[in-house]
Amino acid sequence: MASTPDDQAARLSDLHRYNILDTAPERAFDDLVALVARLLDVPVALISLVDEGRQWFKARVGLDEGQTDLESSICSHAILVDGITEIGDTLSDPRTLDNPLCCGRSGQMRFYAGAPLVTPSGRKLGTLCVLDTVPRVLTELQREVLRVLADQVMSQLDLRAALATEEVLRSEIDHRVKNSLQTVSSFLRLYRARARHEETREILAAVNLRVMAVAELHAALYQSDTVGEVALDQYIGRMVALLQRQAPEGVRVESQCVARNASPQTASALAMIVSEFVANAYKHAFPVGGSGVVTVSLTSSQEEMVLICTDNGGAGSNTSPGDSASTGIGMRLMEASAEQLGGTMTAGPDETGYRLTLRVPLAERP
Repeated sequence: MASTPDDQAARLSDLHRYNILDTAPERAFDDLVALVARLLDVPVALISLVDEGRQWFKARVGLDEGQTDLESSICSHAILVDGITEIGDTLSDPRTLDNPLCCGRSGQMRFYAGAPLVTPSGRKLGTLCVLDTVPRVLTELQREVLRVLADQVMSQLDLRAALATEEVLRSEIDHRVKNSLQTVSSFLRLYRARARHEETREILAAVNLRVMAVAELHAALYQSDTVGEVALDQYIGRMVALLQRQAPEGVRVESQCVARNASPQTASALAMIVSEFVANAYKHAFPVGGSGVVTVSLTSSQEEMVLICTDNGGAGSNTSPGDSASTGIGMRLMEASAEQLGGTMTAGPDETGYRLTLRVPLAERP
């Protein structure tokens, strides 16, 4: 059996940090061992990771066992030296002549070559190795192939570890952002409940709605399959559900949105317009105790994206002397959002209530 590496404690720490041991097969690694077996014309190829009391195979060709003890490990010898370890005849080499893989019941492996899997810190985790049932010698090209593919195995291990770390960090950030936004929202609701003036309560409610919209945007970004993009149908659907919870009794909000991805900036601007329109409809379109419907529609073609918001509160709804749809702060916010999108917005009464139409050219702003 091989001696223990001088850096064993640090080496094992690095190995365990990769969280690779005892994981399920993965195609990226399986493809590499299959490729090296074909290129070097050998019956057995392994990605072998040398643990404290065993060697475990992340991927293997030509060997049934998923791991062996260190007594049967040739790779435990290979990690003691730099570069490729090549044993042309295992029965003539003192490191392997009594190895069970070479002279025992488990096999008659007469040839071994292994390239170390070296971490960025210089620790050897194991090898990419090949074995044959007859003695042989690798050509220089075959040795280079083995070395290059070992580097590729290590690159895959590093990539796998980086992705796992990114997911952990992403989850932690998501948790912290959610908690922070929930805390802010709770304070806003508390201050709103204690406010004496109606104007103050309305302002705090509007600010809280913005905070909750940011929370929904964050959730949509976190759940998106495309980095840096938001699924508009899901995000607008979340916003509509949020607005519905704040709706006066008898008023409902309906939405129908195209399945399309957009940048967070685009999603946020659209959500601003939708929330301002719906909030204004709650305030002005429907009398106390009245019923009605606010609709939100988002469609898309190759040329443009179209957002239409309507209410059926009656002709001239969604306006008031102090906060009219044409001059109030809500309209100014919507106009600013439309300008941010590079779109054209029109708004005014129609035969059933109030209607807002936003057209965003996609050719100019993809």
